[in-house]
Amino acid sequence: LLTGGEVLLRPDFEEIYRSLTLYEFPWDFNQALSFALFRTYAVPSIGALLSESRGFDDTQKRYDDTGLLLERPLVCGFDSADGRAAIRRINQMHRAYDITNDDMLYVLATFVVVPKRWIDDYGWRRLTYDEVTATVHYYRKLARHMNIADVPETYEDFADLMDSYEAAHFAFDDGGRRVADLTMDLMAGFYPAPL
Repeated sequence: LLTGGEVLLRPDFEEIYRSLTLYEFPWDFNQALSFALFRTYAVPSIGALLSESRGFDDTQKRYDDTGLLLERPLVCGFDSADGRAAIRRINQMHRAYDITNDDMLYVLATFVVVPKRWIDDYGWRRLTYDEVTATVHYYRKLARHMNIADVPETYEDFADLMDSYEAAHFAFDDGGRRVADLTMDLMAGFYPAPL
């Protein structure tokens, strides 16, 4: 909603985002968020860390754990006991490593930008302005809970951040390739063999 050039925060942004991911586009969001994470492996500082931490040695467990931890605040709310516990665990896991704010911002940007682009290209309809704005505010709130600084305020700013970060940082790395191969093996197993 725009008023005199200001964006007003809709109080129902969490519910709008929840409805999008759970009811309107559940399959699309699952695919798009999987691809969002996948593209982060091409940033050597991310791909190498994921490989070195050995978290992807059991790729299915890592995939499931990531989904479960991100699902609790979505389904139950950020302020619920389950939502707070999931955010605490996410923060605890990330604090164990030297991860830059820039890398955290980039990953966050992929969660905002990749699903919109996916749905615009493959979804049964395009996202509305309010849905995109709700997505931005949802991830800005997640960022506050994760102490991520300098978070973009608009979808366009998130898209610019993602695109420019990839242009500046995408490069081959053996660790990133290892994690990508493990993930591809898992994703290929989701579908019947003929596909």
